[in-house]
Amino acid sequence: MNWLDKLERRFGFLAIRGLPRILVGFAALVFGLTWLLKTAGSAGYVQTLPDFTSMLTLDPVRIRHGEVWRLITYIFIPQATSPLWVLFALWFLWWVGEGLERAWGSFRLTLYFLVGMIGTTMAAFFFGSDFSNSMLLMSLFLAFAHFYPEEIIYILFILPVRIKWLAWIAGAFLLFGFFTNSNSYRAALIAALANYLIFFGPEFIYRARHRHEVSSRQKRYEDQARSETEPLHKCAVCGATELTDPNLDFRVASDGEEYCVAHLPSAQTATR
Repeated sequence: MNWLDKLERRFGFLAIRGLPRILVGFAALVFGLTWLLKTAGSAGYVQTLPDFTSMLTLDPVRIRHGEVWRLITYIFIPQATSPLWVLFALWFLWWVGEGLERAWGSFRLTLYFLVGMIGTTMAAFFFGSDFSNSMLLMSLFLAFAHFYPEEIIYILFILPVRIKWLAWIAGAFLLFGFFTNSNSYRAALIAALANYLIFFGPEFIYRARHRHEVSSRQKRYEDQARSETEPLHKCAVCGATELTDPNLDFRVASDGEEYCVAHLPSAQTATR
């Protein structure tokens, strides 16, 4: 992508190296603090236990009242509560993020993630979306599936599934939600996945045009090949053509029909 190359040459110094490790580290920290506060509350060490993660969510109302840290902190909130599932989710995020950084480099991954954050924030402010960081993380997974479609992950450490099939399943759920939910949900979904559309949309359009051009060329070739096998001359009586007998001579009679010389009606000949 030429526009990405230009941006990287000009703003490459803004790249956040090791972004996946930063995301995983802060997400682990948020989960650890949340777990410690809940444990302390259940043990009676504190009388009033604030909901720690509620102080980090992407809440447009509170952001308008000055809690601007929420514009960033929401990306670190884990999407699971069980320690085992959080451990798996963080490992998966690390794996996906490291793969994208290898494929793209630090700058493009940083830009992709930043565009996704902007789209998610717009969805929250303009459409009342409550997606938090789930759609943002989904956009990372879809990008990973684009680069590594044949990678295999073992569900429950037993069932092998290729990444591309998981991406198709996730896409099907998103498409189902797009058609079954409200217009605000549709607009929010598009805004939250704007980074994927911006980065990969032009490539999909190019591929579609290329397939159309190839299909058109193939159709023209088949039509030409078919015409080369069709005879130019055919006797109206015996059905002989110049393909069945290259030595035959054909004439058009006054009745407008074409005949081989052997079956040409008398006194009705015309030029070939």
